[in-house]
Amino acid sequence: QAGKAFRKFLPLFDRVLVERCAAETVSKGGIMLPEKSQGKVLQATVVAVGSGSKGKSGEIQPVSVKVGEKILLPEYGGTKVVLEDKEYYLFRDGDILGKYVD
Repeated sequence: QAGKAFRKFLPLFDRVLVERCAAETVSKGGIMLPEKSQGKVLQATVVAVGSGSKGKSGEIQPVSVKVGEKILLPEYGGTKVVLEDKEYYLFRDGDILGKYVD
C-alpha cells in the first residue's frame, strides 16, 4: 500500500522519510485520553532513505538507518510530507537520536 507512494518520492542525500507511530489514546488504567493530554510521539518507522551524504574527501557516507527500523526522533523538527493522504516526516540522518534494536 505505502510502497506505491514511494515510487513517486525518494529522499535525497542524507534524508530519511519516517512514519510516526500512533499516539496512545488509552492510559494504562484504561482511561480515554483527550487529544491535548496525549504526548508527542517520538517513535517512528523508517519508510525510505536517501543515498547518503558526501564526506570531506568526496566519498559517499551511507545513511545509518534502514527501511523498516524503529527510531527515536527529536521532539521538534522534521518536514511534514503528505503522500496519498498519509502524513510522513522528513529528517536528516544526523537529527535522528537513536534506533531500537530487537
